[in-house]
Amino acid sequence: MGSSTTHDNVAKRIAKKFGVEYNKGKGPDVSTENEVIEVETADTVKDGLRQLRGFQKEVYIAGANKEVVEAALEATKDTTIGVMDKNCKILKPSTRKTRRKKRKR
Repeated sequence: MGSSTTHDNVAKRIAKKFGVEYNKGKGPDVSTENEVIEVETADTVKDGLRQLRGFQKEVYIAGANKEVVEAALEATKDTTIGVMDKNCKILKPSTRKTRRKKRKR
């Protein structure tokens, strides 16, 4: 199975678990009201860090396999980016704060 196929399968699984659609185009792979998730393979962990910049909700790298999860855990040390495995098990929580919308007065 090629890494692109692995990436797509994991992204679809995670999107389904969160009840949203997998975004195959530009932008984050999976986006919910509270989280943004980038699915990464061994060659793309550093890309995931870059792609998650600027989001003001919890952000996660989801590793496609154990090797990727370990690389993501190492790469996200001292960052607000969390790490989850391909089954959505959070191994490092995101500490990025969600920006609250201002109330109308």
